[in-house]
Amino acid sequence: MGARRRGRELALQVLYQIEVSGEAAGTLKTFFEQAEAGDRAKAFAAALVAGVRERQEQIDQLIAGASEHWRFERLSRVDLNVLRIASYELLVRNAPTSVVLDEAIEIARRFGTEESATFVNGILDQIAAQLGVKNASAEAELADDD
Repeated sequence: MGARRRGRELALQVLYQIEVSGEAAGTLKTFFEQAEAGDRAKAFAAALVAGVRERQEQIDQLIAGASEHWRFERLSRVDLNVLRIASYELLVRNAPTSVVLDEAIEIARRFGTEESATFVNGILDQIAAQLGVKNASAEAELADDD
């Protein structure tokens, strides 16, 4: 497993823990001390957690708008935090859209419920379209072929 995927998984676990415990300060440090992951994965996870928390209001508005048939407060904490991480990555565009979506779907499949992967895919597809990055990866791949 690559450092970025492991970092995304660690970020999910930290954000989930913060959500459940309500405590942010010690959660990150304690979690990383105990996590089995390399330094690159931990650094990537820490950056994701910091970015999500910094832009959480904006990210949550994107998710709420894209999940119009679901009450935001009823979303699974796992699904919500997978969506937060991927939405943050789509906002800052530090990875191709297709990679962000594929990774989020795989993580939702691994940590969520039977329906999580499909749900996350649908919401992120709408968010990517709303942000104007839905076809960004395909366009980049076409440009590389020229």
